[in-house]
Amino acid sequence: MEIAVIGMGKIGLPLAVQFADAGHHVTGVDVNQATVDLINKGEEPFPGEAHLQDKLSQLVPTGSLTATTDYAAAIPGADTIVIVVPLFVNDETWDPDFAWMDQATRSLSEHLTPGTLVSYETTLPVGTTRNRWKPMIEQISGLTEGDDFHLIFSPERVLTGRVFEDLRKYPKLVGGLSPAGTAKGIEFYEDVLQFDDRPDLPRKNGVWDMGNAEAAEMTKLAETTYRDVNIGLANQFAVYADKEGIDINKVIDACNSQPYSHIHRPGIAVGGHCIPVYPRLYLSTDPDASVVRTARQFNAGMPAYVVDRVEGVLGSLEDVDVVVLGASYRGGVKETAFSGVFETVNQLRSKGANVKVHDPMYSADELARFGWDAYALGEPTTAVIVQADHKDYKELAAEDFPGIKLLFDGRRVTNPDNWHGTPRLVIGE
Repeated sequence: MEIAVIGMGKIGLPLAVQFADAGHHVTGVDVNQATVDLINKGEEPFPGEAHLQDKLSQLVPTGSLTATTDYAAAIPGADTIVIVVPLFVNDETWDPDFAWMDQATRSLSEHLTPGTLVSYETTLPVGTTRNRWKPMIEQISGLTEGDDFHLIFSPERVLTGRVFEDLRKYPKLVGGLSPAGTAKGIEFYEDVLQFDDRPDLPRKNGVWDMGNAEAAEMTKLAETTYRDVNIGLANQFAVYADKEGIDINKVIDACNSQPYSHIHRPGIAVGGHCIPVYPRLYLSTDPDASVVRTARQFNAGMPAYVVDRVEGVLGSLEDVDVVVLGASYRGGVKETAFSGVFETVNQLRSKGANVKVHDPMYSADELARFGWDAYALGEPTTAVIVQADHKDYKELAAEDFPGIKLLFDGRRVTNPDNWHGTPRLVIGE
């Protein structure tokens, strides 16, 4: 097959590589010329994705994978087009911002030729494939969905850093706008993917027919929203446990010892491209989902809760030196998407604290681009807040922070034995 993948980011590029590795010719499309140039040199444009560089080194020299900024070079004659362009959410209104996806859809529509399967993998609000993309593509291309081309939704369900592993591990969900479109989508993904045996699943691992695009759209939103709501519940339990002097981790361990309880763990923040975003996409079409809204708001308030607890111990934070450990949204990932570091720093600054940020994955210059002063281990400070669970932080001790009066470990990553004599607080204890 001739396959075009639009969006050569941390999901789109590994997908393009997966399709090329399955024996097809793939053209990646991206607006960033630097990204395109690196791909065409066989060099990964971002670090940290397992096996990506090895596969690029094999596939690019053979011509199986190429990249371009020109839709006219990639779309005409393609058997399948896969779109993995970011969808953003307005932080204030929580409304989806379709600007990048609209532009990509218009551009592909201008060059679409009959007989093409178009698959959206970017997570979408329910109804978007049918009510937004179908009329837009039909109007611009002059083609009719169901006759001249088929349109499906098949959400990506992978984590950056382990995309190729996850593509094998999790069922691929496909929903079209018609039974014929769904069948075309299933045929495509069965051709380009392989799956691990999963005896724990209720049916064979592989490509699953979701019936229609709306069911596939809702499945991706529901599985991620579940996690946000679950963490919100854990955070509420933890805040109450703080008031009562209860160790919430012991409570959660006990609850989860039987098979009907699956309580997640509390923490200072919920970050990343998925969990903080997709509940808001869900709410955009189901505004009455009060449970979802409450959990999202509660999780968003956890950095302020932690800073308030630090202030409760130390008193006024005016001119107090505070270090935030971790710019990344989670340990081991060089990514700040919706990271709790932003609100933690904002809350500390609003109270007059002198804030520095440390992250082993970021240089001082990179942290400075976010507007933060970089902290170096060994410099004096009064308080430390752990925001990301980097493995480097596990064995930190009080002597690494001269003058420290309080550690607040928002991720429970540090070793309590290293903090005798220095107050060490966590959420829910």
